[in-house]
Amino acid sequence: MLTVTAINQAKPKDRPYKLADEKGLYLLVQSGGGKLWRFDYRFDGKRKTLALGKFPEITLADARDRRDEARKK
Repeated sequence: MLTVTAINQAKPKDRPYKLADEKGLYLLVQSGGGKLWRFDYRFDGKRKTLALGKFPEITLADARDRRDEARKK
C-alpha cells in the first residue's frame, strides 16, 4: 500500500512509472514531475483506466474514496 511519504518522495525519471496502491489504484509519476491518480478495472473482459485526478489536489484518502465509489458502479 502507498503512503503519503512515499508519494512525496517519488521523483520523476526518464520515463513515466507507476506506484501501486491496491485494488487497481496507482499513482502515475510523469517524467515532467506530474503525479496523476489512475484506477484500472475490467469491463466486458477489457482493461479500462479511469483518471481520478492530480496529486496533491486529490489526496491519497480522496483517491481511495473515488476508487471505492467507482467500484460500486
